[in-house]
Amino acid sequence: MIWSLSRRKTALENEQQQTPDAAIEESRVPRVSARKAPTVAIRMHEAAATDRLNASWSSSPMPADCVIRRNQRILVARSREQAANNDYMRGFLRMVRQNIVGPQGIRLQAQSRARGGRLDTAANDAIEDAWSEWWRAENCDVSGRRSFRTIQGLCATSAARDGEFMLREIWGPDAGPWGYALQLLDPQRCPVDYDEDRRGDGSFIRHGIEFNRYGRPLSYLFTATDDRDADYVYRGRAFIRIPAREIIHGFVEDFTGQKRGLPWAATALWRMRMLHGFEQSSMVNARVSASKMGFFQWRDGFGPDDAEDSVDLEIEAEPGVFRELPEGVEFKEFNPQYPAGEFAPFVKSALRGIATGLGVAYNNLANDLEGVNFSSIRQGALDEREHWKDLQEWLIEALIERVYRNWLKVALLSGRIMANGKPLRADRLQAYQAVSWQPRRWAWIDPRADVASAVEMKNNLMGSFGQFIRDQGRDPQTVWREIAEDIAQMRDAGIPEDYILQAMGQKLIPRYQDEKGSSDAET
Repeated sequence: MIWSLSRRKTALENEQQQTPDAAIEESRVPRVSARKAPTVAIRMHEAAATDRLNASWSSSPMPADCVIRRNQRILVARSREQAANNDYMRGFLRMVRQNIVGPQGIRLQAQSRARGGRLDTAANDAIEDAWSEWWRAENCDVSGRRSFRTIQGLCATSAARDGEFMLREIWGPDAGPWGYALQLLDPQRCPVDYDEDRRGDGSFIRHGIEFNRYGRPLSYLFTATDDRDADYVYRGRAFIRIPAREIIHGFVEDFTGQKRGLPWAATALWRMRMLHGFEQSSMVNARVSASKMGFFQWRDGFGPDDAEDSVDLEIEAEPGVFRELPEGVEFKEFNPQYPAGEFAPFVKSALRGIATGLGVAYNNLANDLEGVNFSSIRQGALDEREHWKDLQEWLIEALIERVYRNWLKVALLSGRIMANGKPLRADRLQAYQAVSWQPRRWAWIDPRADVASAVEMKNNLMGSFGQFIRDQGRDPQTVWREIAEDIAQMRDAGIPEDYILQAMGQKLIPRYQDEKGSSDAET
């Protein structure tokens, strides 16, 4: 055993003794060592951490179709419930209708031009008059109950409450006197949970809408109230198939590839419900506290015997009246102190979050102007108005422009638009489609300063008369026509020309100053 160990040691020593050339050759080979893995993996972004605090936080992105399929029906149901029971939700819907549509609706301003490039005033007036006539309830609504202004308001509130609106365009004798009318539809009749893939012609159905392979809508499927009226049956469900060219479907797109809309209050609904429950509990507790209720308690030795039937003690409380209690009975007051000073701060904080999610100013949603100064209310109003302007343009693109183009075709072909006793020519359809839309606008916050700023901008050629008039929600041509009529009426009434000029904004120079200036010039 000793010999074997010595032999092993000698062999190792011989192997370690190398020639200088071998040592040099070995030193030329680079030594590579394996990199040690870190013991703890650190993410660049804290929001990407998957620890126990973020276990319920989604970590896999969902496509738009999956988001709609899972959440749309529930969100619409809860949004409708809040619209029926929550004052703040009802106030938001009222703000949507008032600020997007307004008292006059989104008005038409025809801008067609004649051959020479000048505005064709006669044709434009005829188009606007015909549009105003069709605007009436008996013409634009297939049921004859809603004017086009009312339809605009219903579409805006439907988009805010349900996330979308749907209309059907009706042509022919059933559409009323003009041969073209609109029918309001409930978007929930188009089933969001109905999908069908891999059809033979390459089309597919998503959320109750049939699309071609490129995503263009082909038809809409609506649930039938009577199976005998159904055009399409799938898995025991009856549907009415309406071509997409007859449906106006509008919604604000939040995701790329989104095919149905989500309620505008989707992120605020949970906080709305919690706040509503908090207010209910606080009001009930405050009423209980104000009632000064309590309990009756027997002292030892005075309570009823166990063999006897228990008798309920009842006392009718009256203001300023004290009742005598039976012997041995004590009154224990129940006086809850909640809510106290925490009610107002909590409600204010919750409403601020709700207002941010809805895109409106807290002061307008909560009807709270306490502690507001001019600068803050002005900045908040300007920011909110930009939000409303964006939604006004969305409604114009989604609804009004399409309705006008289709109405104009029918009106020109039927000869319903008359100018100078003659119908407008249908071959000038392209020229008559040149229009501008005037949504509602708001009064100046500081009229004196804003008017002075507008006048200065006009004098420095930084703005036009027409633009300032449009900023007030008026049609420049209508305003100028009214001014001309006012001047003509003042002249017919015998008002001197100098006073008419003064009424139009020109300052008058007194006669004695004019004569004095001329006499000084002569001397």
